[in-house]
Amino acid sequence: MNLRSILSRVAVVAAAGVVLTAAPRLALAQAAPITVMPDEATVETHAAYKIRQGDVITVTVFGEPTVTPASAIRVVQGGTAAIPLIGDVMVGGLTTTQASALVAQKLRKYLRDPRVTVAVVAVGPVEALVLGNVKVPGKYTLPPPARLTDIIAAAGGLGPTNGDLPDARMESPEGVTTNISLEKLLREGDVTLNKGVESGATIYIPSPETFDVVVSGAVDRPGDVTLHQGDDVAVAIARAGASTNSNPDLNRVSVRRTALDGSTTVMTVNLYPILKDGDASHDVKLQKGDMVFVPQAGKHTNLLDILGRIPFGI
Repeated sequence: MNLRSILSRVAVVAAAGVVLTAAPRLALAQAAPITVMPDEATVETHAAYKIRQGDVITVTVFGEPTVTPASAIRVVQGGTAAIPLIGDVMVGGLTTTQASALVAQKLRKYLRDPRVTVAVVAVGPVEALVLGNVKVPGKYTLPPPARLTDIIAAAGGLGPTNGDLPDARMESPEGVTTNISLEKLLREGDVTLNKGVESGATIYIPSPETFDVVVSGAVDRPGDVTLHQGDDVAVAIARAGASTNSNPDLNRVSVRRTALDGSTTVMTVNLYPILKDGDASHDVKLQKGDMVFVPQAGKHTNLLDILGRIPFGI
């Protein structure tokens, strides 16, 4: 970054009302990572940035050097900052302007007309809770700025999916929920959807919807089979089992579907070319309540090799 870029960034930050100072040498007890005051990737607007746990702030009381803290202060768990003379002050969730007014109000017990400036000189780590269809759900701590893909990657990536990817639900610490299309973000590459994650946010990734179908006929385990949204006939038969002992005829698999109005549709699926060529585009996506019937073949066929090629996690 050249000198002109640095000066431009400083000017933008100063105009937004956030004071930047050179961070002093700190003797802080906690060893959480510290990043110099956020750029555009960390917060939407500097003026709207809200102080949070892990941030490092300075408190300046103009004309009162004996009252002004000699060193920077870290905001601890719960959002409080220990300020000399007035003790713990709840600054978490406040802008620097709001925090300045709150500290000034508390100092009026000791000073006639205190003029206070609270500045964020370093931002703390981002802590977010990830739930749902990820490989390792849990609470993760990342250095700022952290975005949705960073949090998902920290959780080991998405769990098993079928069909289109779901919408992620991201809830801010204030309870504001945002839905983000993972299909557009991860598969179509729309990086504008890769939103920044606030510390204290909760992210939920829905799992594929599950439902039951009935598989009968020449299968090893006839009966109810649980599928995920987007699963097709090949997956249902593979889960029900189709070995040489059952001797199924995969040329004439029938799917019976009953609509809400009571009408019935019967579809015939030829799975042999689908399994042989690996092209599932001609298969039938199953729905809740479907009934799959596999007839018995006239002679034994070696199905194990064919069914072993199904590219699904069974």
